[in-house]
Amino acid sequence: MINIGLIGCGYWGPNLLRNFMDCPESQVFAVADLDESRLAYVREKYPSIHTTTDYTALFNPGVDAVVIATQPRTHYRLAKEALLQGKHVLVEKPLAKSVAEAEELVALAAERGLKLMVGHTFEYNAAVRELKKQIQVGTVGKPYYLYSQRLNFGVVRQDVNALWNLAPHDVSILIYLLEAMPLSVSCRGFDFIQPGIQDIVFMVLKFPDNVVAHVQVSWLDPSKVRKMTVVGSEKMIVYNDMDENKIQVFDKGIKVENKGESLGPYDDFEKYKLIKRAGDVHYPPLEFSEPLKDECLDFVRSIIDDRAPLTDGQNGLRVVRVLETAQDSMDLHGVALDVRRTSPNRKQPSLTP
Repeated sequence: MINIGLIGCGYWGPNLLRNFMDCPESQVFAVADLDESRLAYVREKYPSIHTTTDYTALFNPGVDAVVIATQPRTHYRLAKEALLQGKHVLVEKPLAKSVAEAEELVALAAERGLKLMVGHTFEYNAAVRELKKQIQVGTVGKPYYLYSQRLNFGVVRQDVNALWNLAPHDVSILIYLLEAMPLSVSCRGFDFIQPGIQDIVFMVLKFPDNVVAHVQVSWLDPSKVRKMTVVGSEKMIVYNDMDENKIQVFDKGIKVENKGESLGPYDDFEKYKLIKRAGDVHYPPLEFSEPLKDECLDFVRSIIDDRAPLTDGQNGLRVVRVLETAQDSMDLHGVALDVRRTSPNRKQPSLTP
């Protein structure tokens, strides 16, 4: 039985609490939060759980793993403290606010022989996994481009912009689907509500094999949209998280036929004929389970089985590397930047406590 300590029980924490309490191989030993009203909620719902406003109380020997569901600016500090105290760590996305911080956490976990996991929940989503399967078996043919929209009316954050709040989901999904890191990122953002905090962000990512992805995220939109489209040489697939049929496979495509003969005065152009195909729409059956439940179970079993979880620290580091590059591009008004470069604007944290 893995004893869990939860830091943060505000917006997302209660969902983590419920799933770890429901997991047959774990129990939540204690919850820490600065808000007494949130602790009162925990005591009322789960009387057996210890509650405290002092998160360091969760570092006692009775706790095996610490789960962090706090504001992004605190992730690095709290995760580092927990690792230094010998605790396995699951931290909500993003893993950290810079590549340097994320690299330090990954190195620290490896040095201490501890599990470090990031809450990229959509990689446990049945529809996203089906989308990956369809790409892998060649349903779409060669992927041409992907575009993703994650929009809603709120929640407006004051601690991070829409890039760091919403885009971690889409970046993690893209890397998961394509099994590759983007080579470059161009990003633009606009702040309409709070100066300096971008409410809407547009990002273009160029992947190997000439695959392009476009991501739009916003908390200033009239509709809730959770949608990703994959366009390939053979077919097209739409993943719509708000639709009953979450995966829709369209038998649509355009092929170029070389006629091998001149059809008119514009020889080079007229030698080619475009053939457009528009067939049926297919809805693959999905076996649904709660993604967060599967994520929590993966964390617990990674500790028990001494293996890496799916969304481990390296996974989180890759996402932070893309986000940091996107932030730097946004600061430069959309200049395309190489993802592999080292950011000149990030402070290098110390490896000492």
